[in-house]
Amino acid sequence: MSTIFTKIIRGEIPSHRVYEDERTYAFLDINPRSPGHTLVVPKAEVDELFDLPAEDFGALWASVGAVGEAIKRSLGCDRVFVMVIGIDVPHAHVHLIPSTVSLADLPMPPVVAQDPDELAATAARIAAALPSPG
Repeated sequence: MSTIFTKIIRGEIPSHRVYEDERTYAFLDINPRSPGHTLVVPKAEVDELFDLPAEDFGALWASVGAVGEAIKRSLGCDRVFVMVIGIDVPHAHVHLIPSTVSLADLPMPPVVAQDPDELAATAARIAAALPSPG
């Protein structure tokens, strides 16, 4: 079954499109956190961001950069927050939220205290799970 984003891309559900290319589609969020809150989605219907094929992944981030810069220039905001939440719609997407607030104004998970040994162990676990470069 198609996701709501696929239906938007196909024009089955109306949207306020701000950008489209061969691999991506960007449109205004209908429940914006601020005016100009935009979603950038790959046209490929993939649930998780990291499951996108390399070409679609690269195209998505190129579009995020272009649309984010356009938001900043056109709306005069201080920053454009980039958020990937990944649980609300089973279709990879990136939120671009224009803002004039600071990081302190954002809802963020609480800080987890870790000593240097714990940080080193976590870094080693992540590094071990990566493929060898080259």
